[in-house]
Amino acid sequence: MKPMPGLEALLARAKAKGIFGTKMRSVIKQANPAGIRAVVEQQFEVARQILAAGLVPIIEPEVDIHCPDKAAAEDLLKAALKARLDALPEGQQVMLKLTIPTQDNLYADLIAHPRVLKVVALFGRLLARGGQQAARAAARHGGELLARADRGPDCPAVGRRVRCGAGPGHREHLPGSKT
Repeated sequence: MKPMPGLEALLARAKAKGIFGTKMRSVIKQANPAGIRAVVEQQFEVARQILAAGLVPIIEPEVDIHCPDKAAAEDLLKAALKARLDALPEGQQVMLKLTIPTQDNLYADLIAHPRVLKVVALFGRLLARGGQQAARAAARHGGELLARADRGPDCPAVGRRVRCGAGPGHREHLPGSKT
């Protein structure tokens, strides 16, 4: 991630305005164990600051869809995320914004992790490259992730809709969506 000077002041302003949370994005381009661990460490370091400000961090370590060893990178990412989630203090929760994995249900145990408030699927780049068929597949998979990640009526309605299709404003409503 790029440096974020003045982050604490920005987080304080966000909290004062009633903002729920914020995200930080990193891109993983290869299955490099040390590099992926460093990305996750950096994400959770910023998450610590966001939690301290009273907001919910949205951790977004995107695995590039052009990564030549995407499945291996996703396996490494999953292990690094699980280790950091396990180390979070009780009562602290984060959201995860993850690229749709190569292997179905790869992140199922992360979705059920007690330190994870919600998991949302990142598939915008897939839409740009794969057309309608990829959009429908991504929306189905993303919808499943979002629906399973919903922890009940008290859970914030973040990520309840997934944009799909090529036209502006075309939306698919997910199971359990209130809107």
